[in-house]
Amino acid sequence: MENTSWPIMEHFYTIQGEGAHQGCAAYFVRLGGCDVGCHWCDVKDSWDASQWPAMTASEITKQITKSNAPITIITGGEPAMYDLSVLTTCLHEVGQKTHIETSGAYPVKGDFDWITFSPKKFKKPDESIYPIAHELKVVIFNKSDFKWAEEHASKVNSNCKLFLQPEWSKKEEILPLIIEYVKKYPKWEISIQAHKYINVP
Repeated sequence: MENTSWPIMEHFYTIQGEGAHQGCAAYFVRLGGCDVGCHWCDVKDSWDASQWPAMTASEITKQITKSNAPITIITGGEPAMYDLSVLTTCLHEVGQKTHIETSGAYPVKGDFDWITFSPKKFKKPDESIYPIAHELKVVIFNKSDFKWAEEHASKVNSNCKLFLQPEWSKKEEILPLIIEYVKKYPKWEISIQAHKYINVP
């Protein structure tokens, strides 16, 4: 089972820059493959899974254990396209906390300690994501996205943390709107992609 493999675009030890674990040390594993198609995606190279070499669960876990990382974050692409049960089992066996960042377009398969749900308009989320998400992170590209964010917030569980994040290329325009929105509706918090400000991957 440890020989089960996935296309890996990149993997690296860095600082989580977004959401509930912003500022925490974490090892990122970016899987190749995505059919969601966000036009403002900053890792479009990840979309074609065939471009990227396969790594086994054992190989990935060995790389992570060489670091000092307390958390492994599986991202993409769209990582929920894959069954990640074997990988999460291997990571838990070496004491890793397992996180996933997903659009929710597919049911999550694997044992994750933290599920970040970041819905996209380009592909409807699977209904199974709403009760299990620990964090809802909505990227705000224009004013209409606030209403869209509320539609998803109304469906997640009551313990799910709620974040609004400005789309990076429009942050100067959008961030002031988010600030005022969070002041008016303080159930929301702001996620600002801190890794881009401190210049880490």
